[in-house]
Amino acid sequence: MKSFVSRLLLIFTLLLCTTLFTPTAWASLNDDRLDGSIFVLYAGNGSLVPPKLNLEETFKRKIPAIIVYYLDDSRDCKDFAVIVSRLQEFYGRAASIIPVNVDSIPVKTEYRPDEPGYYYQGYVPQTVVLDQAGQKILDVKGNVDYAVIDDPLRELFDLLPRTESEKLKRRSFNEYNTELVE
Repeated sequence: MKSFVSRLLLIFTLLLCTTLFTPTAWASLNDDRLDGSIFVLYAGNGSLVPPKLNLEETFKRKIPAIIVYYLDDSRDCKDFAVIVSRLQEFYGRAASIIPVNVDSIPVKTEYRPDEPGYYYQGYVPQTVVLDQAGQKILDVKGNVDYAVIDDPLRELFDLLPRTESEKLKRRSFNEYNTELVE
């Protein structure tokens, strides 16, 4: 019996030590810790990364581009991932949405206009919208509202202004994601 108790005590001590001294990997929406792809975890949209087309292919096809610079371990980028997913929902077939992890931009002294580093200004998130000719029509830094990006895109695609279109409401379908419904 004494042997059984000592073994049980040893097992309990080992379990206690492993749980107390194991480093935690708790990451959440409200911190700057890495916990995986922000688009999969916080936007519920794993189809954004990797992008379907890169910037060079987008220019060759002469379609507009929405470039979003981000980091997976940025609180602001985690918040902004939902906006990027919503952009894909409405403009994904008409424009090339190109999320660019800034850690993947090669360090160079000069970039060509068909390289993501050309438009990057050192901030995340940063959103750049280019028209069919590759001309910059929007360049905003930070976690901006959907409307800030939507307005120039509506103008680019000759859509009705938001004030004249049907009013949509947000409906939450989980802790992080919402969708627009009539």
